[in-house]
Amino acid sequence: MYAIHMSNIEIVQSSFHSNGHAAPFYAAIVDDPDTGETKIVIMFDEPEYTAVLSLDALLNDEDISHDKHNSRGDIYDSKLRDVLWYPESGS
Repeated sequence: MYAIHMSNIEIVQSSFHSNGHAAPFYAAIVDDPDTGETKIVIMFDEPEYTAVLSLDALLNDEDISHDKHNSRGDIYDSKLRDVLWYPESGS
């Protein structure tokens, strides 16, 4: 396990998933001090194909509704894509 600090978001853990015959993706657990929440980010190889769910709401409330998961995937995509998909770029 490792931590990367980037734009106030800490990547707690990330893992690449080849996903069989479907599109590959990265899954990352991130701590976002701006929201005070731990999130799970699912990022596919195509830019802006990113889903963000509140891990806190999933674990504590067992809730998958939009009310609990309204983070903007585009913002997390712009902050995390280079680190997850292109770590050698140094961005």
